[in-house]
Amino acid sequence: MKVNGVDFDNYFNQYPDEKGYFGKYGGVYITAELKEAMEEINAAYQTICKSSKFISELRKIRKEFQGRPTPISHLERLSDKLGTGVQLYVKREDLNHTGAHKINHCMGEVLLAKYMGKKKVIAETGAGQHGVAMATAAAYFGLECDIYMGSVDIKKQAPNVARMKILGANIVEVKHGLATLKEAVDAAFAAYANEYKDAIYCIGSVVGPHPFPMMVRDFQSVVGIEAREQFKEMTGLLPDAVVACVGGGSNAMGMFAGFLNDPVALYGVEPLGRGTKLGDHAASLQYGTEGVMHGFNSLMLKDENGDPAPVYSVASGLDYPSSGPEHAFLHDCGRVTYDVVDDEETLDAFYKLARLEGIIPAIESSHAVAYAMKLAKKMGKGAILINLSGRGDKDMDYIIEKYGVR
Repeated sequence: MKVNGVDFDNYFNQYPDEKGYFGKYGGVYITAELKEAMEEINAAYQTICKSSKFISELRKIRKEFQGRPTPISHLERLSDKLGTGVQLYVKREDLNHTGAHKINHCMGEVLLAKYMGKKKVIAETGAGQHGVAMATAAAYFGLECDIYMGSVDIKKQAPNVARMKILGANIVEVKHGLATLKEAVDAAFAAYANEYKDAIYCIGSVVGPHPFPMMVRDFQSVVGIEAREQFKEMTGLLPDAVVACVGGGSNAMGMFAGFLNDPVALYGVEPLGRGTKLGDHAASLQYGTEGVMHGFNSLMLKDENGDPAPVYSVASGLDYPSSGPEHAFLHDCGRVTYDVVDDEETLDAFYKLARLEGIIPAIESSHAVAYAMKLAKKMGKGAILINLSGRGDKDMDYIIEKYGVR
């Protein structure tokens, strides 16, 4: 299948290229010293990803420790409530150990760190799910772990902060700027620059300098590969549409990877937050322009000086002023449609899924559910598969305190 000149039959052999570019997006925009560190990581990954021993160990971890494969659930009552004739399904990444998709790449990244002889992993986190997964992986493999997290997110995500501490991670509070995800990434990069000989910075999404957008996508592709096989087994068909939320974009890229070469509509959902005004949302693919931050070139929300703009989302895991370079590429070539939902639509979906299906979703994942509900009304028939990227345990106290019980 080709879309605007991009050959998806041979896509994963072509993208990214050797320099880490997806078209004009991606690359390595960091100091010469850190470039050497990234080249070391890339060389190690290219070796280990072809090792039967590594692949066998990762598969064993996924089966015996993570709980993979995660199932697909048919949202029969929510589908009936919508009354459109469209059937909704969810890929249950919330049922992974640690409660989200993040464990998929964290176990791979820390296994790579151990292979490289590193003694410590460094990571950032917003919603805390990447932090919990990284702390879990570090504990599993016996490595030290520093997690950088903004003050705002520490307050919003207290349950996950407690989990990280129990797992033995060192939480480094980031207080400057807006004290959210972007600042946490800044601080983690700065720490890594001083510790790269003994540590590895395990980036939490399909962002950052090459090879991380590729590497995280590869580790997350298990989601889409499983989902495609499971859905065909359940229904005999492929879904008509696949929907996933997008911040940095790891859960979406993992899900889309299984369907890029199929006649399936793909939708990435960004947070519109409080509205279209700059600073009230985090929809970089919808409203951003080309720019470099955190070592990679992508679509980015900018302020009047061309720097990363302040962003907002009710979901701590989505309030990032850019998105993965592969998402920017898929946006430009038209293979994936990127759209938005606001906080109110997201909260409505959060409660509907809980009340009708007994599933409390992460507020990040609720963006995808909200969009699928809207999409169902437009489609009128067919089936939509949603990536339910995480569970909402971490969000319950914050949602009740700020919005009450509906």
